[in-house]
Amino acid sequence: MLLKILIALVFLAMVASLAAGAGFLIKDAGRSRRVLVSLKWRVAMAALLMALLTYGFYFGDLGG
Repeated sequence: MLLKILIALVFLAMVASLAAGAGFLIKDAGRSRRVLVSLKWRVAMAALLMALLTYGFYFGDLGG
């Protein structure tokens, strides 16, 4: 159960990072590095999400 909650939290953090990056892109018009930092966080969270999903399926905590 904890794994599913952690996966959901990481996914929500990715969506929040996506929204923040879009906001930075509109507000700064691409003149700052905040969009790049947001993208880096999103990529790191995507890697973490993939690792969590792989762990969950490999050990049978997710799926059938």
